[in-house]
Amino acid sequence: MGGFDPILFDLDGTVIDSVALIRESHRYAVDAVLGTSLSDEELVANVGRPLIDQMRAFSVPHAEQLLRVYREWNHAHTAELLAAYAGVDGLLERLRAAGRTLGIVTSKSGPTAQLAFDVLPIRHFFDVIVASEDSERHKPDPMPIAVALDRLGASPQNACYVGDAPFDIQAGAAAGLTTIGVTWGFFSREALQALNPTHLVDTAAQLESVLLGT
Repeated sequence: MGGFDPILFDLDGTVIDSVALIRESHRYAVDAVLGTSLSDEELVANVGRPLIDQMRAFSVPHAEQLLRVYREWNHAHTAELLAAYAGVDGLLERLRAAGRTLGIVTSKSGPTAQLAFDVLPIRHFFDVIVASEDSERHKPDPMPIAVALDRLGASPQNACYVGDAPFDIQAGAAAGLTTIGVTWGFFSREALQALNPTHLVDTAAQLESVLLGT
């Protein structure tokens, strides 16, 4: 079998298009709590880390309030703003048909990930979901990826981690996996290239070719 197995994915900006949802949730919280306007790049600079860490990057003293306001707005607008990426659902179907084991390693909480799956019903593709509460340390630390491999009874040798954030590339490399950056999420090709991922892809078709070794 060519390619990789298991295949682990980040969620936000990789498997689901939550870019507008997360960016605008940040914008609302920062404006409501801090009375501050930030650029799009500043708003999403820490996406991929646990949400409380993202809020601390805006303001340590106000992090808990920012988190509460963010979640209220985010949950209220998930169905409206969450979207699927073109070609990704078909990619997941073909990977399963090819017998690949699939997993999600996300910095979202389990309930928040489930909220996304309620809108975009793709949960059934994945054999394991590792959320923020499933590990003591978080990306860019490799622990959540190690948790996923342990639950699958798999080793890093034939595994890969696919993500759109520098934190994903750092975590995957530290866990000993092949790393694959995707350019359709929160971060630019240049930001990902700076972390030297094993592969860097621009389309779902390119990703499929790498994952299946075709």
